[in-house]
Amino acid sequence: MEAIAQTGAETCAHMKHTPRSEELKHDVTCRINRAMGQLNGIKAMVEEDRYCGDVLTQLAAVESAVKAVSRQVMQDHLETCVVEHIQAGDTEVIDEVMRLFKKFM
Repeated sequence: MEAIAQTGAETCAHMKHTPRSEELKHDVTCRINRAMGQLNGIKAMVEEDRYCGDVLTQLAAVESAVKAVSRQVMQDHLETCVVEHIQAGDTEVIDEVMRLFKKFM
């Protein structure tokens, strides 16, 4: 089992741990923090009874920001975990990818 736990494919799928580059972590964290800031601003707008159209515009902007983070993480997943699984002969990972794609469509 120890040898299995050390392979990249096993790291991504079974242990639910994915090593990420520091650059990716930094970028994703910054984007998430920005989206959280936007959400806090939207919350304040609602509490201040701001115009619905303005609130909806801000909600659309934060939704777009979150989708951008999702695409970035998905690309990293495809380039690392999925490639490792396929190289190891595990094509069942394609089903997982299809389920993930369906969540974002």
